[in-house]
Amino acid sequence: MSGKTVNSAILLLILGNGMAMLSDLCVKMQGEDVAVFQFVAVRLVIMLLLLLPFIKKVDFENFWEGGRIQFVRAHVCYAGICCMVVALSTLPLATANAIFYAAPLFVVVLTVLFFRESLSKSSLLAVVSGFIGILVILRPLDVSWSAISAIGVAFSLAICATLVRKLPKGQSTVHSMLVSQIMMIPIAIVLAIWEGASFDTDTLYYAFGSAVFISLYNASVFMSYKWVSPQQVTSAEYTGMIWAILLGILFFDEVPDAWLLAGSSLIILPLLGIAYLERKRKHFGQLAVS
Repeated sequence: MSGKTVNSAILLLILGNGMAMLSDLCVKMQGEDVAVFQFVAVRLVIMLLLLLPFIKKVDFENFWEGGRIQFVRAHVCYAGICCMVVALSTLPLATANAIFYAAPLFVVVLTVLFFRESLSKSSLLAVVSGFIGILVILRPLDVSWSAISAIGVAFSLAICATLVRKLPKGQSTVHSMLVSQIMMIPIAIVLAIWEGASFDTDTLYYAFGSAVFISLYNASVFMSYKWVSPQQVTSAEYTGMIWAILLGILFFDEVPDAWLLAGSSLIILPLLGIAYLERKRKHFGQLAVS
């Protein structure tokens, strides 16, 4: 794999993370009075429409294969999206995203609990450091529903990532996403109606922007990981924190404090260390068999 290809993949991921932060920006710009269930319902419908051009990648003969796992993932994902809207609309952009980055830590814990995987010393250190980082960012005296929602986002991301291993092998990403969107829409519509908020056209614009930008992020991840091994470029995923800080300063005058920077470091740096060690281990493994 050429260095040029790796560099291109890293650049694409950096730009993709910028797109993800623009998606978050569309959510946050609605303010704290956002009709959460209405916004999520509109966004899901738009996401479903954006998937239609890729319908050829869907296996309609086995459309509902793995339906039980898909059903669980879909509703956990829906809860996570609702938590995301609450967290982004009430917390500083960088603060919310710093907590979102704790998702890999929850993945480690879940794989140990449910798949009986062994926990290496480096992973244990990352988990402990990450949870301390969350406490540093939130500080126990400042814990609120906004903070709990942010943690809920990280936890839901971890559950969905863990359950991917239970999905049918060979099922395409588009297939999985389409089934998930379809399963989420009924509860989304029911809760939006129950919420009873009058429809605001701004919701449509922001939901459209959020859906498009997050789709561009997903495309950047798919293309980058198709070009190179994830271990070679995964560190670029954490540049989203830089985007979050920049956009927070530019649009909301949210200057990060020392607590946020320290807590973010405790969450992200150990994860980068694990990625480096894994890349190094695979490199020496390849040398041993060559």
